[in-house]
Amino acid sequence: MSFFKKLKDKFAGNTEAEESTEKYKEGLTKTRTGFTSKINDLVAKYRKVDEDFFEELEEILLQADVGFETVIELMDELRYEVQRKNVRDTSNVQSVISEKLVDIYQAGEAETNEINFVDGLTVILVVGVNGVGKTTTIGKLAHRFKNEGKTVMLAAGDTFRAGAIEQLDVWGQRVGVDVIKQSEGSDPAAVMYDAVRSAKSRGVDVLICDTAGRLQNKVNLMNELQKVHRVISREIPGAPHEVLLTLDATTGQNAMIQAQTFKEVTDVTGIVLTKLDGTAKGGIVLAIRNKLKIPVKYVGLGEKLDDLQPFDAQKYVYGLFAEGLDKEQQLEDADK
Repeated sequence: MSFFKKLKDKFAGNTEAEESTEKYKEGLTKTRTGFTSKINDLVAKYRKVDEDFFEELEEILLQADVGFETVIELMDELRYEVQRKNVRDTSNVQSVISEKLVDIYQAGEAETNEINFVDGLTVILVVGVNGVGKTTTIGKLAHRFKNEGKTVMLAAGDTFRAGAIEQLDVWGQRVGVDVIKQSEGSDPAAVMYDAVRSAKSRGVDVLICDTAGRLQNKVNLMNELQKVHRVISREIPGAPHEVLLTLDATTGQNAMIQAQTFKEVTDVTGIVLTKLDGTAKGGIVLAIRNKLKIPVKYVGLGEKLDDLQPFDAQKYVYGLFAEGLDKEQQLEDADK
């Protein structure tokens, strides 16, 4: 059964899942336009699968920011699979590539993109440098969780960046949730203390905490995040339950460097990759997962409130290869 057919069967009859799959298809248009056209050119150039074909395919994947280690692993897997299935015609390779990309991302693990909600108050710390869409991400997460029936509160912990508190306040009003804040320049840990106490007293389900995004001094960043951690965990043992790192997909390998830095200073439990719809190098999702072993939990596929989608490796790979996989399925149906 082809990759496309497996995906269609998996989500058949599930309107929400089918709509989400379409969002991936639309959101990855920029990456797919460059990526797929190069794959199509490659398939047209080589009628049979040989070493020259593999070498050019490797270069295309590298240009899409899939990452060197991931590409090498993928090429080894592809060579083995092509030989095992006796694939000779290049037009049949896309489905094999799709399946292998999903396998590499999941790496034999269970789905890890779900938020670790707990009984009582779940505390989510959102970290990331300024300008990556952190505040917007918090607003969209609040909207998503509220639509799921949860009560949500926000904590304006980025007290250093001019306008950050006001920006979060606007998002709170937009999605209809309360924001706990203090004046600009206040101690972020004090804001967290107030927010946790307030969330507990009101019986809130989810508290999403904004943090400062200064990377200029790693020591200061680490000390600040550790202090925030201590304050939160003192009030709620085991919290924060998630530390989500927000990265801008359009920055490519620079996002990888940021991820490595934050991984060194705090216990990052998941990635939110914003602006995936704005880059032609969407392969960065795979590079981050494969190199850093941190799951991508959400991806930004557009400007709308519901365009922040839970990450799904199969939908993502379908978004990369949509036209080719659709065509492959049409040919398969025609043969029948």
